[in-house]
Amino acid sequence: MKDTPYAWVVVWATFICLAVIFGVSYSFAAFFTSFAQEFSAQRADVSWIFGLCGLVYFILGVGGGILSDRFGPRLVCVAGMLLIACGLYFTSLAQSLSTIYITYGVVVGLGIALVYTPSIACVQPWFTTRRGLASGIASSGVGAGTLVVPLLVAYAMTHLAWREALQCLAMGVLVLGVSAALALRRAPRAGSSMGAAPPGLSLGAALKTPAFGWLYLGTVLGASIMFIPFAHISAAARDLGLEEASAVGLVGLIGIGSLVGRFAIGLLADRLGRVRTLMLMQLSMGASYLMWLGAHGPIGMAIFALWFGWSYGAIVSLLPAICMDLFGARAVSGIIGSLYSGAALGNLWGPVLAGAAFDRMHSYNGVITLCLMISCLATLSCWRILKYPQQVY
Repeated sequence: MKDTPYAWVVVWATFICLAVIFGVSYSFAAFFTSFAQEFSAQRADVSWIFGLCGLVYFILGVGGGILSDRFGPRLVCVAGMLLIACGLYFTSLAQSLSTIYITYGVVVGLGIALVYTPSIACVQPWFTTRRGLASGIASSGVGAGTLVVPLLVAYAMTHLAWREALQCLAMGVLVLGVSAALALRRAPRAGSSMGAAPPGLSLGAALKTPAFGWLYLGTVLGASIMFIPFAHISAAARDLGLEEASAVGLVGLIGIGSLVGRFAIGLLADRLGRVRTLMLMQLSMGASYLMWLGAHGPIGMAIFALWFGWSYGAIVSLLPAICMDLFGARAVSGIIGSLYSGAALGNLWGPVLAGAAFDRMHSYNGVITLCLMISCLATLSCWRILKYPQQVY
């Protein structure tokens, strides 16, 4: 079936949705110091907010995917945007760190779960010939949000208190996020209006395949090292003497690298093969930590942020397309949501354990060494997928 013009409307609506939700999620770096100072908390305690948020949206992403398969992405994503705005607003009113665990960690996390999987899974069934490119463009919204929103929040906090900055962020989600979610539409062949199920495996059948098992393991391992920089890179930069704006700006550099990775890797993967490209990017992400290990100033940290962002962005853009390739459109939202649940524990224990290690040793070196080893295991898991017959739907 030929790709239709509205398919590209869905791509760019998804781009905006992902930019909004991950801009919110990774703006946590801008609030990290404010939360720690306001509530006299250590880094491990503050890291629980980011870890809990990720745990919720990755675990419940499968629920968001199942709801989207049943009710369509528009309704589910609008509901998610409203929850994110509410969570941010009530975080601005919090009088304790435990309250922020609920409002930012749980409520914002639940809202992201209702937007992330339904929006990114919405793109795949619209395309046949340019699926990798479309997935790369849509998922590059994550990089754009990572680049722009934390920097805007950091700038706002030079003029506003952190509570007021959170309220402005909530208003932005209501205006931009809800508008983009309203433009999402299920692809004609992904629905059941013609009386026949779309091609592919059911959710239960896909989860029982060895290919899904190895992909899931690779996701769990990769996520363990994927989310540490988002929570800790700004704090690590401050330890090296960087000013606040420059430290938060490193998250923006991750976003720039991510944008490049998503666009470039989408085209490459359509030719080289998406699973093989995923293996290369897992190795690259682990290798980028060597730059963090050797960084002693802003230049080294900036190179790490760009390199890590490039690898991370490529990995995230590849996963939905790989799910579509391996398992088809029949239950793609639920399958992607199930896969993302594997990232939940990594998103939780990575930043939290990194914070606990720093609180104990006052250094990230031990964490970085462990990340290098985990990267090799993640690559091996993805390589195992190639051992099984694959049908591209």
